[in-house]
Amino acid sequence: MGRVRRALGRRVDGLAKWLLKFRVISAPSRLIANSSYAWSFISRTDRIRANRLRDRIKQGELPEHVSIIMDGNRRFAWGKSLDSEMGHTRGKEKLKEVMDWILDLGIPYFTVYALSTENLKERSEAELEGLFNLYVAGLNEIADDSRIHENGVKVQAVGRLSMLPDRVIEALKNAESRTEDNSDFLFTICLAYGGREEIVDAVRDVAMAHAEGELPVEMIDQQQISSRLYTSDLPDPDLVIRTSGEERISNFLLWQIAYSELHFTDVHWPSFSKVDLYEALESYQMRRRRYGE
Repeated sequence: MGRVRRALGRRVDGLAKWLLKFRVISAPSRLIANSSYAWSFISRTDRIRANRLRDRIKQGELPEHVSIIMDGNRRFAWGKSLDSEMGHTRGKEKLKEVMDWILDLGIPYFTVYALSTENLKERSEAELEGLFNLYVAGLNEIADDSRIHENGVKVQAVGRLSMLPDRVIEALKNAESRTEDNSDFLFTICLAYGGREEIVDAVRDVAMAHAEGELPVEMIDQQQISSRLYTSDLPDPDLVIRTSGEERISNFLLWQIAYSELHFTDVHWPSFSKVDLYEALESYQMRRRRYGE
C-alpha cells in the first residue's frame, strides 16, 4: 500500500511540475506560495491533522520500542542549496523534536541510527569532523537538558565506540553518567555501529566462552547470542522507521528486527514531521490489527 501511495505521489508531483510550466498556473502559484495567510492556513491545518492523528493512535496499542534510521541530511541540504554540515545540523535539531514527541506518547524505548561503520570509511574527513563536533555538542546538550532529567531518560551509546575520537567518547561518557540513574525511558544512539559487526562480536564472545569451557556446544542458542549483543538490555524493536525514501535496512539491528514492522517514508530526516511519526505509528497499529484477525 505504501509503495502504491509513493508511486501515486510521484505521478502527482510530475503533473504539478508540468502544469507549472504554464504562466497561467505558475503566476498565481507563486503568489499563494509567498502568502503568509496561505502558510498560516497550511500550518493550522497540519496542527489539526496532527492532533487528530495523535488522539487516534493514543487509543490503540503503541509500540514499546521505536527505532529510526535517520537518513537524508545531505539530500535535504543539497535540495535547499545548503552545505552538508547545515543538513547535519538540522538533523541534530530534528532529533530533539522527535525525542519530545516520543516522550509525549510514553514510548519507553527509542533507538536511532546516527553513524554506521560504513560511514566512517566512506565519508570525507572534513564531513566526519563536522559530524563529530555535532555529536559532542548534542551529547553535552542532552546531559544538561532538563526535559531529559524530568522525564527520566537514560542515555546510552552502542557500537564499536573505540573507532570514535576521544572527544566524542568523553561526551558519550558524560551523557551516560549524567543520566545513569534515570529509568523511565531508554534512549539508545547507534554510533560506529554495524549489524553484521555486532553479530560477529557476539559470536566471538560465544566462541571464547566455549573455548574456556564455560559454554558447552549444546547450550549455544539464540539467547546466548542475544545476551551478547550491544543491545542486550533492549527489547527488540516493534517498529523501524527509515526516512528519505530508501527501502533497505543498511546493516541496522539485523538480528533484532527479525519480526519488526518496517515503515519507509520519502521525507528527508530534517523534514520529518509529527504527522510523519504519527502516520508510521498508525500504520504499525493497522498491521497489528490485521495480524490479530
